[in-house]
Amino acid sequence: MPDQLRLMAVHAHPDDESSKGAATMARYVSEGAQVLVCTFTGGERGSILNPAMDRPEIVANMAEVRRAEMARAREILGVEQRFLGFIDSGLPEGDPLPPLPDGCFALTPVEEAAEPLVRAIREFRPHVILTYDENGGYPHPDHVMTHKATALAFDAAADPDSYRDSGDPWQALKLYYFAAFHVERFAALHEEMLRRGMESPYTKLFEEWKDDERRPPEITTRVPCGDFFEIREAALKAHATQVDPDGFWFACPLEVQRAAWPTEDYHLARSLVNSELPEDDLFAGIREKVTL
Repeated sequence: MPDQLRLMAVHAHPDDESSKGAATMARYVSEGAQVLVCTFTGGERGSILNPAMDRPEIVANMAEVRRAEMARAREILGVEQRFLGFIDSGLPEGDPLPPLPDGCFALTPVEEAAEPLVRAIREFRPHVILTYDENGGYPHPDHVMTHKATALAFDAAADPDSYRDSGDPWQALKLYYFAAFHVERFAALHEEMLRRGMESPYTKLFEEWKDDERRPPEITTRVPCGDFFEIREAALKAHATQVDPDGFWFACPLEVQRAAWPTEDYHLARSLVNSELPEDDLFAGIREKVTL
């Protein structure tokens, strides 16, 4: 009997899975793949970004609220999900930046941070793992630590001499970085909105990015998933504390997104199989091995 394709997405906080790669996951779930989201922290120190949710009872119970939001998003996406047990570091602000709080995820030794992910990899046995690049996608300390821990775990999970008490070794075959937020995509959305006589919300974004020296990873893989953008939007809205339904995230109509940029994009960082670049499938080079 053919094996089932398995995809693991590794994120820092609840809501990250719905803003990065959500339509991709929904597409693969619809095709019969098994998908697991691993979330390093509970998002306990996240700010409330939706004015309608900025209420004392929400602030007082952020951990429980964000777990409930994650449960709703998980159901919408059709994925499995597990928390890996670390505490949100918060996003330090100010000049100079304040120190990170004691006991937070970003201050955890990377070998310790990687252990529950190694255990999850060995239990779930993914063929493909998704996470952030070296910059974390954006410079949140938890995103940077997520990259470090996932890069370590990708190799360590396959090493029988590493984490000996954390399950039987498993070698994932590909590691990808999200390339969700890049100028090329937003420029295409901007131009399509203008072409349709609509006001674009992206002009200010281009100004903010003009002097940004960080560059997204090279796009090697574009996964067609426009048919699943409604699911992506619904999953993101399930994180009601983190997104304003009348805000930036939802300013571009779905039909514009499908017309201008119907893919989600990735950088192939590691591969143990042969696949020809550019790709349109995260399982390129793997399907033949698994599903025959």
